[in-house]
Amino acid sequence: MTTVRAASHVVPVTLIGGARRRRAVDLAELWTFRELLYFLVWRDAKVRYRQTVLGAAWALVQPAMTMVVFDVFFGRLARMPSDGVSYRLFALTALVPWTYFATAVAAGAQSLVGQQHLIARVYFPRLLMPVAAVVTPLIDFAIAFVFLLVMIAAGGMTLGYGLLTLPLYTALAALTALTASVWTAALNVEYRDVRFVLPFAIQFWMFATPVAYPASLVPDSWRPLYGLNPMATVVEGFRAALLGTPGPSGMVLPSVVVLLVMLALGLRYFRRVEGTFADVI
Repeated sequence: MTTVRAASHVVPVTLIGGARRRRAVDLAELWTFRELLYFLVWRDAKVRYRQTVLGAAWALVQPAMTMVVFDVFFGRLARMPSDGVSYRLFALTALVPWTYFATAVAAGAQSLVGQQHLIARVYFPRLLMPVAAVVTPLIDFAIAFVFLLVMIAAGGMTLGYGLLTLPLYTALAALTALTASVWTAALNVEYRDVRFVLPFAIQFWMFATPVAYPASLVPDSWRPLYGLNPMATVVEGFRAALLGTPGPSGMVLPSVVVLLVMLALGLRYFRRVEGTFADVI
């Protein structure tokens, strides 16, 4: 509590804020506000499909329609190789994690500027905003993943023990989305150009990821460099786990290292500018 002396009376001023700390992330504080995270995710999930005709079926529309387009132009016309499996399944298996990633990053970038009424009035760990934006699309991902399993079964393919590795690749996709969201959310508060640049960046990132083509086209000597894109490892990992295609050999370690470094730097930057969010927004 601090006081400000006016001409005739003393006006009490209460400053509300988090405890001073040097750590980029206070896990204990985030755990304290876990119920807020739950309500943010629940609110975003309800708002997402409110007053829509198809409801949660929209989670299937984007990957399914994109699969059809890819199958026609890349699979049938361009004769793109697909590691010996149906190109339709080849594309869909990549599109399910990629659609989750693109959706999460797009929402994460707007997570702070879209909540100025909360940020300017109430204290809570601002990191919860991009975290909630990354968690909410997991609901759509789960729906699309069930559709993917149905398509694989309809294609006459059986699942093997590689399925056990899927949680690891899903966690890698979520962590990659969180890393990108932490950076873009913080930058978007100060530089509103981010919302214009981001769609082009995501589109470029998709073509730098083996969504429409196999990573086997990349020479072996280039695979560690290609692994600097964590989503390339995620996509190839999903295909290997579900379709039995060659796995992301030589790509996993570079992906994990670059991701951890970028996440640590992003959290430090987020923490450094966090105190200015309420003023700038």
